[in-house]
Amino acid sequence: MSKQLFMIDLFCGAGGVSEGSIQAGFTPIFSSDISLDVEKTYVNRHNQLGLIQNIDTCFLREDIRNLNGNTIFSCINNLKYKEKFQKGDIPLVFGGPSCQGFSLIGKRDKNDLRNTLFKEYIRIISEIMPKYAIMENVVGFMSFSFNQFEGLDGEIYPDGNIAPFILKKEFEKIGYNTLTPKILNAMDYGVPQNRKRAIFIAYRKDQKEPTYPKPFNSKVLTLNDGISDLNGDFNFSTYQLDSINGRTPSFKTNKPIKSNIKKNQELPNHNDLIKERFSLYKEGETTFQLRERILNNGIDISNKNNLIKLFSRNTIVEDFRNKNISKDDIDILLTKKNIRRRLDRNKPSNTVVTIADDFISPFDNRTFTVRELARLQSFDDSFEFLGKRTTGGAKRKIEVPQYSQVGNAVPPLLAKAICLEIKKCL
Repeated sequence: MSKQLFMIDLFCGAGGVSEGSIQAGFTPIFSSDISLDVEKTYVNRHNQLGLIQNIDTCFLREDIRNLNGNTIFSCINNLKYKEKFQKGDIPLVFGGPSCQGFSLIGKRDKNDLRNTLFKEYIRIISEIMPKYAIMENVVGFMSFSFNQFEGLDGEIYPDGNIAPFILKKEFEKIGYNTLTPKILNAMDYGVPQNRKRAIFIAYRKDQKEPTYPKPFNSKVLTLNDGISDLNGDFNFSTYQLDSINGRTPSFKTNKPIKSNIKKNQELPNHNDLIKERFSLYKEGETTFQLRERILNNGIDISNKNNLIKLFSRNTIVEDFRNKNISKDDIDILLTKKNIRRRLDRNKPSNTVVTIADDFISPFDNRTFTVRELARLQSFDDSFEFLGKRTTGGAKRKIEVPQYSQVGNAVPPLLAKAICLEIKKCL
């Protein structure tokens, strides 16, 4: 009987990494996140898989700044396992520190406190000393520079040092070599989504050097391959059948959990005006492209009664048809939101994000359901997301609703591919 491989999942979110690690043959023995919302989803899923809280595994809801190695070892050494763990025993720690400050979208704030969470991640690594450590983040992390970053030992890095350089040096100080950071795309590993992520792999100096997973040779999956069955097309793709039948084995049966009931499939409740606005978009078209099309070619809105009512003049239908319109007219028709896009069913999905109203379905005049996005992330259909479906305003700073849980997750199949490379070295 092969030795059980344990791993620790920090900043675990709803559990994308844990799903992938289980599929690769690891057991998540300890996991942590700061959010109550993701705790509900994470613990529920692990109960479903036969990983019972405080018996088989431990989830601890905690700010990583208050977490330390002693606490982690105390938790896992109170579990059912005969083996007592100490510094150096854990094969793998995987973590994805909060990435908003590094994002290429929006303001890149060098003073954002979240930017230093990766230092806390390295601190935990130094206190656990696993054989391998993996960190996942947004692509923007690769080029992000800090002001007066203070290392674990108090070293102050000069302004302009980029995050990967600091990461490599900090890992080196605590006894690790690192692979050159690499950007991996989830669509190269069986995920129907164009999702690029920066991956960092560190390995203890007494361990074998790992490699990054090579892209699969199989064809890139499209949005249609991922979710067409959820929209009435029952010529099931292999990917859809795998999602239904499950990929993640249960610890109770050693078999995946099949799901014929589609949870998290509640349709967005758009009013008729929104549906009419969405109907103007062609597949693959962004708001910017739609605006240009209207300005250059005009558009027929004669059957869009709710949109017509937004205008005060009786000639508006003819004006739009004949391009006798201003940019203000287009703002009224489409709103000023320019990042919306209708996805193309024949291409991989765009990167799944936490705000659901940026993407329009190619199948209907609506945004996507939580289940559809979970499918595009490669979660099994049996994986249920709990808590509020969505939220907004100031609550977004503290709440992590279902859409955010999905959008923040590492795609399980990407995590699996990475963990399988680590497994080869153990």
